[in-house]
Amino acid sequence: MFLRCFALFPGIFSPFRSRFAQLSALLLRFLLVSTLLLCTTSTINADVTLPDLGDTSGGLISPKEEYEFGQKALRVFRSAMPLHEDPFMEVYIERLLRNLVNYSDLKDKRINLLILDAKEINAFAAPGGIVGVNTGTFLVAESERHLVSILAHELAHLSQRHSARKLQEQKAAGVKSIVAVLASVLIAAASDGDAGIAAIMAAQAGLIDQQLRFSRQMEREADRVGMETLVRAGYDPHSMHEMFELMIRNNRFRTRPPEFLLTHPITESRVSDAKSRSQKFSKRQTPEVKDYQLIRARSILNHESNPQFAIKRFSAELSGNTLPTYAARYGLVLAYLSNNQPKEAQKHIALLESAIGQTDHIVVAKARIAAGKKDYPNAVKLLTQGLKTEPNNHVLNVRLAEILMEATRYQECLEVLLAHVNRRPENAYVWYLLAEVNGLVGNILEVHKSRAEYFILHGIYDKAEVQLRNAARMLKDDFHERAIIEQRLEDVKALQREMRS
Repeated sequence: MFLRCFALFPGIFSPFRSRFAQLSALLLRFLLVSTLLLCTTSTINADVTLPDLGDTSGGLISPKEEYEFGQKALRVFRSAMPLHEDPFMEVYIERLLRNLVNYSDLKDKRINLLILDAKEINAFAAPGGIVGVNTGTFLVAESERHLVSILAHELAHLSQRHSARKLQEQKAAGVKSIVAVLASVLIAAASDGDAGIAAIMAAQAGLIDQQLRFSRQMEREADRVGMETLVRAGYDPHSMHEMFELMIRNNRFRTRPPEFLLTHPITESRVSDAKSRSQKFSKRQTPEVKDYQLIRARSILNHESNPQFAIKRFSAELSGNTLPTYAARYGLVLAYLSNNQPKEAQKHIALLESAIGQTDHIVVAKARIAAGKKDYPNAVKLLTQGLKTEPNNHVLNVRLAEILMEATRYQECLEVLLAHVNRRPENAYVWYLLAEVNGLVGNILEVHKSRAEYFILHGIYDKAEVQLRNAARMLKDDFHERAIIEQRLEDVKALQREMRS
């Protein structure tokens, strides 16, 4: 319409004809975008309202589309982020999430966990049931209930479909932003330009402020819904504001807040809201969870610069100042093992076992001590005994495969991994181990196939394609197997096209 006015009444705009000539392409681009936005948001009026909480029909994308998008994004996350593939931590957080999901408002209970190898405290949720947790979160969260409060908050983001709602808000705001920017461009054309630049900046600042208000509203909503999940799941609702306070305390001497505080800004009013909301519920005394403290020790070890420093730290922690004595002793055992000192680790294992019992942590530690002393038969026996009663145990299967590979018992290792990869086909580390052991037994075809699956899970499709083409070339005479490989190759090409679209 603006360009039509220019054509019909050229005299009015003649002083600014050169300005319009310079800006016409920009205007056309803005008008085209605004037209497309208006066409796709014809049902959105100027006073856009959020869909109802947990709404599954309103909004721009359906829950099914959201899940499919999340699965594509999952591979991108895996390829772009440093992952921590500790089976102990994976199993532990998965168990917590499974329990919380059962008490949450989530309709789709499928959850994909990402553990990021990063020292900063952070957690996030993404469409399609993706929940991410930094290993550094364990350095700040003093107990399981504190970690659980973060997980419940992230699940609330998923159950309330905040990603889809934010997309809707941003798209609706897009129409308003087009109008604001167009107006500022016209002001720039009709003046010295500075007023237009100021108008553009003001429009952008207003939109940013609007988005921040929207994000803060979502954070408060996730706090409220997450706390309700905590109560239903039997956790102490007071743990949420306690965790907020721990994060603020941990950050007070830093120049830059951790990522969690940037994406989940914690203000005094938010802490106060969480505290007052928790007052509606009686405080629940929850016993110390030993498994959590052991996982925390693993995270501390992971973030020490070298095993020698870790040995000094855990030795000092045996007095129980920061960690419980048993967790410090467990960390010390792991630090000695990381420093190739199995005999030193052996000195602490009996005291550790008497403190925490015969858990997977003890079984694996004993097996690693035996392997460190080259007593592979005993190491394997310890792990296989545990698997007799729990054959699907992820931790024991992975550690058994690693020790069998170290003991050069490759065929046994292959059998363990072939069974376990069927249980956990989405676990990239299992595919990595499978590729390694296939190489050691000389099965090059299976090396290519396993590497392809590893790269697919990490979203590295060009390398997956190379591996599958190499596999196909080895199957010139096996038409059936070649057809399977070529179909997988087509799957990879389809995934590549989806990522580009």
